[in-house]
Amino acid sequence: MADFDYDLLVLGAGSGGVATSRRAAMHGARVAVVESGRVGGTCVLRGCVPKKLLMYAASFGDAFAESRGYGWALGESPRFEMARWQATKGAETTRLEGIYRQMLAGGNVTLLEGQARLLAPQHVAVRAADGSEQVVSAGEIVLATGGSPVLDTLPGLESAATSNELLDLATLPASAAVIGGGYIAVEFASMLARLGVAVHLYFRDRLPLRGFDEMLRTAAASALQAAGVTLHAGGVPSAVRRLGDGSFVLLFGEERANAFPWVLNATGRRPNSGGLGLEELGLALGRNGAVPVDAHGHTSVAHLHAIGDVTDRKNLTPVAIAEGRALADALFGGLPPRTLDLNRIASAVFMLPPLASVGPSEEELRAAGHPHEVYETDFRPMKTAFVGGNERTRMKLLVDSASQRVLSVHMAGHDAPEIVQSLAVALTAGATKSHFDTTVAMHPTAAEEFVLMRSPTRRFAG
Repeated sequence: MADFDYDLLVLGAGSGGVATSRRAAMHGARVAVVESGRVGGTCVLRGCVPKKLLMYAASFGDAFAESRGYGWALGESPRFEMARWQATKGAETTRLEGIYRQMLAGGNVTLLEGQARLLAPQHVAVRAADGSEQVVSAGEIVLATGGSPVLDTLPGLESAATSNELLDLATLPASAAVIGGGYIAVEFASMLARLGVAVHLYFRDRLPLRGFDEMLRTAAASALQAAGVTLHAGGVPSAVRRLGDGSFVLLFGEERANAFPWVLNATGRRPNSGGLGLEELGLALGRNGAVPVDAHGHTSVAHLHAIGDVTDRKNLTPVAIAEGRALADALFGGLPPRTLDLNRIASAVFMLPPLASVGPSEEELRAAGHPHEVYETDFRPMKTAFVGGNERTRMKLLVDSASQRVLSVHMAGHDAPEIVQSLAVALTAGATKSHFDTTVAMHPTAAEEFVLMRSPTRRFAG
């Protein structure tokens, strides 16, 4: 690869791109990363990290209320100041961006700041902010450009805020409409409601979080309503109109219209594949602009690969990181290609209380005709029950009928992401129901309930 400027050129300095480039450099490759914005990507700057920091902020409202039942006497009524949170969040993301830049520099990875466009399979033009342009070549190119919010789902929706703008707010609106029923919509509806915003959630299906296990969807709807969120199932507006004073009107045909001072567009995300010159190279993009790849991240164009959200497969940060490292190991580390089992990736919805899941839903197993047993439990957690709360924790195990291997773990309740992440190790190792049954419980914990469920609530014979 000596005839090229670099052995590897990565487009995108998000979590996946940084992981890919650093791993390739560790193997001795000459590596550069092209980034047109801030280093760190969606997760660090506009997604996972600041979102969870806002979740922590929102959770204090519940903690203050519950503390009185535990004997604490609070003085003046606590109040949330978005501007103070915003300043701290900004400082934290700036700190993290600095760390990412240091990781690239320390890992012997060159950072090229500008907008990339492929001119040929191994040649990329990089246009800097001042308009200057350079052409660089590389033996291998990896697309790690991620995704961004969809703005054209409904007429006028482009005038509404997305999660990007929400996380940059200095003040919160008195009321808000959230349009969408996925991760982003549910998480921010839950947080905003606990921070004092009157939230209305509009989504197409009968329950939010389509694709999740029915138990989790039902738990999410109940938790949102308990937080004061008004649910509008099957109530997505036909259009959004912004008024001269900055407020919004949601239109529902000619029958009615609802007005809000602020609207969040949480209708989904789309791969950042536009403007890269991919179609000119003969690469046909998939649904929503997704870059098609095989199980190892290779596109149909020689020496061109893709990882993470731009492929629109399993759009989670750890997946992008794992895909990138596996690709770098195969390209430059002399290791055999390896694939990720995308069917056993743990995921979480960071609403309050959170949800977490690993493995297929009960509905997916039924649709596939897979014989299985269902183990469930539903209880009031000790912490909130002590102060008279009505919150519920729900758990489910799905077990293969023949082998008794545990196929799935689903949980709604406090610490669900932490508990399910740990149990994902057991599922990856092939744990059976008897392994769960013979594990001694740790008492008193919520997690112990996963090893105390003895009798199936139902069976599906297939």
